[in-house]
Amino acid sequence: MKDLKQLATRLMELDDRLAACMKCGNCQAVCPMFGATHMEGDVARGKIVLIENLAHEVLRDPKAVAEKLSRCLLCGSCQAGCPSGVKNMEIFMEAREIVYTYLGLSIVKKMIFRILLAKPKFFNFSMRVGAPASRMLFWSAKDAQKTTHSPLLKGIIGDRHIRRVPVKPLHASVGDLDEPRIGGGVKVCFFPGCMGDKFYVDMAKACLKVFKHHNVAVYLSSKFACCGIPAVSSGDGDGMVMELKKNFELLKGKDFDYIVTPCGSCTDTIRDWWPKYAERIDASAADFFKKLSAKAMDINAFLVNVVGVEPAEPRAGATTVTYHDSCHLKKGLGISKEPRALIQANPDYKLVEMKEADRCCGCGGSFTLYHYDLSRQIGQRKRNNIVASGAQVASAGCPACMMQMEDVLSHNGDSVLVKHPVEIYAESLK
Repeated sequence: MKDLKQLATRLMELDDRLAACMKCGNCQAVCPMFGATHMEGDVARGKIVLIENLAHEVLRDPKAVAEKLSRCLLCGSCQAGCPSGVKNMEIFMEAREIVYTYLGLSIVKKMIFRILLAKPKFFNFSMRVGAPASRMLFWSAKDAQKTTHSPLLKGIIGDRHIRRVPVKPLHASVGDLDEPRIGGGVKVCFFPGCMGDKFYVDMAKACLKVFKHHNVAVYLSSKFACCGIPAVSSGDGDGMVMELKKNFELLKGKDFDYIVTPCGSCTDTIRDWWPKYAERIDASAADFFKKLSAKAMDINAFLVNVVGVEPAEPRAGATTVTYHDSCHLKKGLGISKEPRALIQANPDYKLVEMKEADRCCGCGGSFTLYHYDLSRQIGQRKRNNIVASGAQVASAGCPACMMQMEDVLSHNGDSVLVKHPVEIYAESLK
């Protein structure tokens, strides 16, 4: 347990951020958790009240406080619509870290955030060993999504339907890249994220295909650590710093114009959270990441706003596709029209809008691991809106959202496929 004086200081600093909340309740209308449970403690206003008494509550029953704070998707809906401009995400992240500083992280979380996600060699080795084993543990769900499920691991992952783990992750098939600029053109650092490197490999390869088509030079390391959002969301600031240090080693001194990711959560983390946590490393790291954050771009925004990809008229008989606005992408980064434009750049697809396109799908990163039943309940609403749109394909600019949509669509036996906007666009490039 760390110094209680330091803990008290952080609690007082947190108090200063809470004063802006007027307890107006506007957050109720947009909170996906409140929409599912109708419990005041699950909405932002209720959590603010809890945090106002955090010093007392964390001493009285720290585990109960941790449980209440974990019942949040961190989707940012409350913050985006707050009339007082309360920085709910910063408050909730800080509160979680304060609680776990006092309570202590579990051994499992320490292993995940400080060893698995912070040490790419170990993570990559684990995936190489685990991929063949997954063939025996996960069985085909026999659905349009080609997902798998594991009755043997139901006690750990629930009745979740997920894609089969690829035999070769991105780093194993592509390796390190440090391409020269083509005719003095643009060069990007491609940060595929954990999901892009190890799970949605076809999506990451589609990104590289698009870069090549548009003569965009790429820097890519096979040794990137996690962006750190799982650690921060779980209250492990030290784990985030460890992952950030690893990425600092790989990024400093490299020449590129933008750092581009196919994951809204990764882009949001690089832009908003890396500079904050870099201050815990040293002044040079803080300065570096402050400058780097200005170069962070979502791949949809990069291709539309920098490269200049434009929509095209759909052909007769085009496949219908609907688009889900991932929370970090729209509410955090303000990216909404660009993914739609990228989808529409492929004339073989016709975009149709779903109802509540920007309502959270219910994944929330690690939230779905701890509260799968709630996650599935919230996800069912998203599934209903997808199916009601009549689309043959559902698209999202976040691999975690893609995983969530595949799960709920699979459980309902729907024939809707799930694709990233860049995959759809890449199909049009010969």
